Amino acid sequence: MQTNILLINCPDQSGLVFKVTNILYNKYDLNIISNGEFVERNFNHFFMRTEFSGAFDREQLLKELYAVLPANVEISLTDQKKKDIVLLATKEHHCLSDLLIRHAFNELNANVRCVISNYNVLEDLTQKFGIPFHHISHEGMNREAHEAAVLETVQRYTPDFVVLAKYMRILSGEFVSHFSNRIVNIHHSFLPAFVGANPYAQAYERGVKIIGATAHFVNNDLDQGPIIAQNVIPVDHTHSAREMAQAGRDVEKNVLAKSLRLVLNERVFVYRNKTIIFE
Repeated sequence: MQTNILLINCPDQSGLVFKVTNILYNKYDLNIISNGEFVERNFNHFFMRTEFSGAFDREQLLKELYAVLPANVEISLTDQKKKDIVLLATKEHHCLSDLLIRHAFNELNANVRCVISNYNVLEDLTQKFGIPFHHISHEGMNREAHEAAVLETVQRYTPDFVVLAKYMRILSGEFVSHFSNRIVNIHHSFLPAFVGANPYAQAYERGVKIIGATAHFVNNDLDQGPIIAQNVIPVDHTHSAREMAQAGRDVEKNVLAKSLRLVLNERVFVYRNKTIIFE
């Protein structure tokens, strides 16, 4: 039987969990498979993620939930169907190839609709997996014209999410506005440290003892969007910046894959400039 996912966030008040589960179980006899709740104490805000199965009338269920919850509640009710995603890449293959392999073996809850790149370096790799590849060169075009061409191609596929698999171009606020909290980026450092370009060179110069990677949603501030997942590995003074970059690639692809598992399975709430994660 199909599983449905209910996401609720609203100002906290007494009895919210009871109100929701009472409707699901007592009124609709739905089977609650899992349930998670969290209250952000600083802002007294409530978050709830519930997986359930059973037959129900969607519009009626939503109507009853809105009737018992605070007036400014946000409710999302989805099934577990695969999301459509578009991948943007430049030249580095490690994140893209990892996602394409996971997709080929049905390890992503997603349909990879296409890959878009400003270079053709990764075209042969992409086509080995039967995925459409669009080479939209930035050469001879100003940034605005190139981005408009990329946006037009992305929108042709109407994706649920856009994934920047080492796409090494900064997106404008205009582009980002079309996909609010729906662009996932992998950044090759442990944010908020070492933002921008050449983070491994920055890390080397500072003599860091750990390096890491951060997956985050993209917003108008460079590398400052809500963080989804992070991880680190140890390094020491014997590692050059090049060796740090090589070691970091495995971290990057694993962190990106983890972030997509969370996002594609409706386990992430975005609140202010942070995320609430139900793993």
